[in-house]
Amino acid sequence: MTNHSDTSPRIYVACLAAYNSGYLHGVWIDADQDAGSIRDEIAAMLARSPIKGAEEHAIHDYEGFEGVTIHEYSRIETVARMAAFIGKHGALGAGVLAELDDDIEQAETALQDCYHGQFTSLADYMEELTSDCITIPEALRYYIDWIISTGRRWPATPN
Repeated sequence: MTNHSDTSPRIYVACLAAYNSGYLHGVWIDADQDAGSIRDEIAAMLARSPIKGAEEHAIHDYEGFEGVTIHEYSRIETVARMAAFIGKHGALGAGVLAELDDDIEQAETALQDCYHGQFTSLADYMEELTSDCITIPEALRYYIDWIISTGRRWPATPN
């Protein structure tokens, strides 16, 4: 398995009939597409198999999933959803997936309902959160010390 953040998610799908007969026959497939398109590419690969009537496949390798584990017999729908999720959210999406044991349902919900963005400080987060919730009159805006309202002393004083 290779992990390159500049590589879009893709899977290597192998024909099991060929593999069991000593042939390496498979294809790399872009996973950031709908499940039907992935299945069509798998069917085309199986049709070209050196073993007539080949029907079974397995995922033997993958890359571009940012550390998320793809199993040999993962459902194609799940692989497509994970690839789209990682394509949309990048390393953040992969980190959420990994933290939630690759549960795509929970990861989608977590990012949609719980993620508020990336901030350089707690003060920056509090300022944005407050501004999103209420309108602060311009005349009062200069009286708010976001650093003190987050419980931090500024400048930091020794104990």
